[in-house]
Amino acid sequence: MRWRSSDLTKYGDSKQYIDTIIIPLIPFQMSHNEELEKLAFQSELLNIFTSEIEKELAGRIMLMPAYSYLKSADIETEINRINGWITDIKEQPFANVFLFTLDATWKKKEQTLDGHMLWLPSVQLGDLQSKEMRAMIRDQVNQLIELIRSYW
Repeated sequence: MRWRSSDLTKYGDSKQYIDTIIIPLIPFQMSHNEELEKLAFQSELLNIFTSEIEKELAGRIMLMPAYSYLKSADIETEINRINGWITDIKEQPFANVFLFTLDATWKKKEQTLDGHMLWLPSVQLGDLQSKEMRAMIRDQVNQLIELIRSYW
């Protein structure tokens, strides 16, 4: 399921089966021209990962809107904000909250987060539609799915 009205209508009837949330953590920074392309690429890549996982595990997980933040923001402030999201999410209740990121800064703060951090090392810029890139994405998605299932 995704954060859209058609899926949320179905959620009410099947909420006892949907116990896992995925939140992509997406940095951006318009004021640093040298990083624009890299950050946009990472955002696209993370969206592909989380969308593929949502498709594979449909009926068991919900993909939340991306949590976007300024790359230069105070990390402690962002931790408080994301933990606020997680507190609200767990009211439903959801047993598992997974935070997906390509930003290693979050991995360093994993113990202060109320969810499971899944940090993916970033790949270099490339063609997301190339055969090689799609194979790499598929391989990593399969590994991530197995990891998520281990929490169930």
